[in-house]
Amino acid sequence: MHYFPLRLPAITTFALLAPVMLAACGDSSGSSTTESAGTDTDAPTGTTTSTSAPGTTAVDPTSTGTTDVPTTGTTEGTTELTTTGTTELTTEGTTTGTTEGLTTDTTDTTGEPVTPEGSRAVLALLETTDLHTTILGFDYYKLTEDPSYGLDRTSTLIQQARQEFANTVLVDNGDTIQGTVLADYQALVEPLECADTLAMYKVMNHLEFDVGGIGNHEFNFGLPFLSQVTHTAFDVPDLDLAGSDMCAGPTFPQLSSNVFSAKTDATLFPPTALLSRTITATGPDDAPITSTLTIGFVDVTPPPILNWDKKWLDGKVYTQGVQETVPPLVDALRAQGAEIVVAIIHGGLDDSPYTPALENQAWYLAQIPGIDAMLMGHSHQVFPNPASTAPQFDLPMVDKDVGTVAGVPAVMANFWGQHLGVIKTGLVYTDGRWTIDAGQTVVEARPIATTCMGGLPVACDADQRWRTGEPCAFAGMCEGQVDGAKIRVDADPSIAPLVDAEHQGTVAYVKTPIGTTDFEMTTLFADLGDVGAIQIVNQAQADHVSAYIQANLPEYATLPVLSVSAPFKTGFAGGNDFTDVPAGNIAINNAADLYLYANTLQAVKVTGAELHDWLEKAATRFNQIDPQVATPQPLINLAMPGYNFDMITDPRVSYEIDVTQPLPPMGEKASGRIKNLTFDGAPIDPAAEFIVATNNYRAGGGGQFPGLDGSKTIYASPDTNREVLIAYIKKIVTLTRQDHGSARSWHFTKVATTGPVVFSSAQNALPKAQEAGIDGITLVEQDDGSNKMLSLYAIDLSQ
Repeated sequence: MHYFPLRLPAITTFALLAPVMLAACGDSSGSSTTESAGTDTDAPTGTTTSTSAPGTTAVDPTSTGTTDVPTTGTTEGTTELTTTGTTELTTEGTTTGTTEGLTTDTTDTTGEPVTPEGSRAVLALLETTDLHTTILGFDYYKLTEDPSYGLDRTSTLIQQARQEFANTVLVDNGDTIQGTVLADYQALVEPLECADTLAMYKVMNHLEFDVGGIGNHEFNFGLPFLSQVTHTAFDVPDLDLAGSDMCAGPTFPQLSSNVFSAKTDATLFPPTALLSRTITATGPDDAPITSTLTIGFVDVTPPPILNWDKKWLDGKVYTQGVQETVPPLVDALRAQGAEIVVAIIHGGLDDSPYTPALENQAWYLAQIPGIDAMLMGHSHQVFPNPASTAPQFDLPMVDKDVGTVAGVPAVMANFWGQHLGVIKTGLVYTDGRWTIDAGQTVVEARPIATTCMGGLPVACDADQRWRTGEPCAFAGMCEGQVDGAKIRVDADPSIAPLVDAEHQGTVAYVKTPIGTTDFEMTTLFADLGDVGAIQIVNQAQADHVSAYIQANLPEYATLPVLSVSAPFKTGFAGGNDFTDVPAGNIAINNAADLYLYANTLQAVKVTGAELHDWLEKAATRFNQIDPQVATPQPLINLAMPGYNFDMITDPRVSYEIDVTQPLPPMGEKASGRIKNLTFDGAPIDPAAEFIVATNNYRAGGGGQFPGLDGSKTIYASPDTNREVLIAYIKKIVTLTRQDHGSARSWHFTKVATTGPVVFSSAQNALPKAQEAGIDGITLVEQDDGSNKMLSLYAIDLSQ
């Protein structure tokens, strides 16, 4: 990858005075009750008078900082925030303050309080990640409430943490504005006006987030949309987005340190931010004092966005990795006065040989000198978690119990608002600056729900406290409850009214009828061969691509058109996390359930050999099964997500998956599992050519399927796969199992096993396997022990 040297960042300064929320840059809607600030419960008792720097630095027109907003005010707790751009740095101004009841002792020549040597404080870094616009605990596919997720419940944990800790900073890790039908509704169905704030940002503004990172899914709707809703004017080739900075958006800075404009070599978003926070502390004489803490932030977006969203990004942006980008930024932040540097990374841990394009770079980021804390995401996992079986948390230098990576405190707060990440850092003032006391630092991921066991909440310790020593949110809730009872924090009642109009509009939209089905379409047993929720997607994709080729690409008109799709919802989040469309009327919400993501349709040309390799990679969804083992063997390889289990559902194609064959060593191509691959009853010629309908994610290299890197695409549709699916259902109107849910192209190679081969699916689902014609399935345990409303089943591979 071409390396562009980083320049010393420029700076734009503005003050965020809690609890008063600044209006979004260029928000023509003015102040709105739905964007008003909540109560800042982390502020000290008393009143702090603060004045921001009167002369703030203007944004260089080639940079991507934020608009200057000099602000004055009187409030409890003072924050001065500096976001850095991409050229030289200049700033001036001081913040002064006195707090009633708190000791300031003496001041320096600028009027700033002098913090005594040996003073101590506590700072809590709070993280949300992968919220995916799950603002409410509501399932837009089933049109029912679902209390197992939602930012409305995370908000309750946030407010509690702000009451527990005198000093807090709230950070979002990214993958924030995409992921539910509500998000699609605002981006694709009823596009947002420039003056309107995205529903997700309304809530985040209300919750007074301090900093936000940019994930990969932020780019799913294209650069114009992202530029508008974040009020950030990207200067990229072939797009005029200069007016976006006048639109409404988040009132907190959005960062990305490693995504650059191919036109200017500047980052799309500010690469760093400085947050200067007035904090409460304790002097060496144990008297309460006030002080100022300066925190620097960097943010890393997954570099594979160039493949995943090639349609939007090709030729417009480029990326770098943590080793190229972060060290000079950390040095610059330290030079600007950062006492603590926090690294936000939308990625997990991977110790594979480093390349700038590596998807999960947190393991390498933690080893960069100068990083004091790390906020992770992207993997949809919980860290720390001593019970986790995720391979990334068993890597060298990773302590999944304490919550450190290479000695750096690190947290990952799951997804959909199910957890709040907390890093409680002890601070000590030495040699004129605040530093972290590692011995006083505690890391935990706090859940919005837990279970009861022995009259106590599992998420708390025996004294019903969090790891940090603070009272647990579930304290007392298990009294009189049976073991295994599920308990949850209440939803914050202030959240739903903020987005009521958007929520109601989305519900009305998804109720639009488009057809009927005489069978239930579900992914409950898709891993075992039920194609009821897969075949209709493949049929729609193949129909669209075939028609386009016949009309526009005659050079491919004689090639067979196949299609692949995957079960997007396979129980990762629990028993409700399956596609499940009941027999009867089909509405748009059902189509969104069948095709979860806002991918666009693409078609690739591959050979028979390449198709074989494609299916081999998909077959790594399964663990290797040893027929001689007498103990239960898990069938599903959880390291291979269900959305990567591509399958063909075409009566012309047949193949077997032999799960007795080994998984490939890491980094090597899968082989040996696909047996008897035929087309029209004859073995597929390795040199034969096929057109395969898929999505932009897979065609561009998503999932690391061999040979798929964007170069084989012969057609990139502007339509989403879901739009294609909806149009196809409208065309055929009536779906039947015989015609649209029974073309199972693959089967397991038959093998008798000594012990059971087991897997998890939703509880009470066995009749659905029988209805779909999936034989050999038996119930082993009604509860599989995961506390996710899943049962343990077994499959007889000899049938």
